[in-house]
Amino acid sequence: MKKPLKLKKEILQSPKGMNDILPDRYYQFQGFFEKAQEIAVYYGFRPIETPILEQEEVFNRGVGEETDMVEKEMYTLKTKGGDHLVMRPEGTAPIMRAYLEHGMQSLPQPVMLYYYGPYFRHDKPQRGRFREFRQFGLEILGAPKSIADAIIIRTITDILNEAGFDNISVEINSIGDSECRGGYIRSLISYYKKNVDKVCADCRKRIVTNPLRVLDCKNKECAPIKAQAPEVVGSLCAECKKHFKEVLEYLEAMGIPYKINNFLVRGLDYYSKTVFEIFDETVASDGETPLAIASGGRYDYLAKNLGSRKHVSATGGAIGLDRLMISPKWKPIDPRIIKKPKVCFIQLGFEAKLKSLAVIEILRKAKIAIAHSLPKDSLAAQLAAAEKMGTPYTIIFGQKEAMEGTVIVRNMENRSQETVKIENLAEYIKKIK
Repeated sequence: MKKPLKLKKEILQSPKGMNDILPDRYYQFQGFFEKAQEIAVYYGFRPIETPILEQEEVFNRGVGEETDMVEKEMYTLKTKGGDHLVMRPEGTAPIMRAYLEHGMQSLPQPVMLYYYGPYFRHDKPQRGRFREFRQFGLEILGAPKSIADAIIIRTITDILNEAGFDNISVEINSIGDSECRGGYIRSLISYYKKNVDKVCADCRKRIVTNPLRVLDCKNKECAPIKAQAPEVVGSLCAECKKHFKEVLEYLEAMGIPYKINNFLVRGLDYYSKTVFEIFDETVASDGETPLAIASGGRYDYLAKNLGSRKHVSATGGAIGLDRLMISPKWKPIDPRIIKKPKVCFIQLGFEAKLKSLAVIEILRKAKIAIAHSLPKDSLAAQLAAAEKMGTPYTIIFGQKEAMEGTVIVRNMENRSQETVKIENLAEYIKKIK
């Protein structure tokens, strides 16, 4: 009887479109967040963090059931208790949910919040688009004035500049409000119905379910029709025109270059009045299609969609970190907590190993970062590791030193060394650093 073949087990991998964050990339995320947080705080924003899981209704009602996000891209699950939850696909609706749930309407308005974290969409992974991605976002809630829109755009552009992006373009539009959008949508439907046989299947569906979304179509066969579509700016009421004009004036006063994009509508139902996207033009010069590295807009009706009895004017925007990092303009920012070790700690013998952590604790309290290979026993192996790490100094702690309360500090460049008392070690290291 033949023995059954033993199948070799494959090494498991992370889910498609989701990536492990290894140390160097982790520090890049952390460094960016620290800088973005610092800028946000100076502009008056305060932190908030919402759960990764939210009630499905937060997005069905808040974002819109006819959007691609809700129809195709959400990771949904049903709990044992029967709750329908979603891994959050975006940050704005959860922030508004938290604002309403925790009674932030009673706080001095506006409430200005920043947030950072992972978001999830079941979309086809491609350049700059993953199923798990990271965003840094800003929201101003309880703010009907146009200056709030300008603050969001200004804060985001400042953050991008600090990350090395000095060649960005702001595309902006106004999609009006409930007073004036109805007339525009009727003219848009009429125009597209006349050309229904010249557009893609998605546009034919959207003209019935979500007409504004036809302007968001990226299909090349629809481009000629979209180019001749009615412009929303021409249908704006006096109030929306005034609001949009003021936003543009603020951008001009701050020296932020912009371009009006009459077909920019954004893909979510909660937007009203101002919408914007920020592009990295450097990517375009490399022959690739420019990617939107940040986007946002005003969402004055979201609170009502989520069940609020009172109207809450709000505006916000978010930066996509994964897209930033594929740009040649990306400038990694070192986290404050990370210090490149200049000293490698080497121990020899069990007695020294027993006391090693006590010596390392002395250095930690003195804020001296070190590298080490404590699990190794061989001097040669530890010295080789120190050479590979490129630390200019090593601390050698052997049996003799452990008994005498000393260490040997070796200069790795000229191989000179000196014996130092442990109680004087931190002060000595600070002097030679």
